[in-house]
Amino acid sequence: MILPWHLYLMAILYILAGINHFRSPEMYIRIIPPIFKKPNIINILSGAAEILFGILLMLSFTTHLAAWGIIALLIAIFPANLYMLQNKKASFGLSKWILFVRLPLQFVLIVWAYLYTF
Repeated sequence: MILPWHLYLMAILYILAGINHFRSPEMYIRIIPPIFKKPNIINILSGAAEILFGILLMLSFTTHLAAWGIIALLIAIFPANLYMLQNKKASFGLSKWILFVRLPLQFVLIVWAYLYTF
């Protein structure tokens, strides 16, 4: 079965983002709120999950499960987006309005993944 191009786009974006967790871990560790212990492990797990879910998206028999996994992951990493908005060090110097716009973008990504859950 040939999957739609936008599904491959989503898969590639998650795979590349996941790889980046291993190429530039300090970037991701910096945005993990201090309430979460062992940020190194969180970074590794979230990066591995992005890669795994990206690969599973491209397999027609696991697409719907991968999409649910991505939704769960996006919900799990939402505190990092809030932390970036609240903490100057975690914000990478981005303006508040850009960080604020990122919050609803997470919802858009959830809806995009939801389209593949059935």
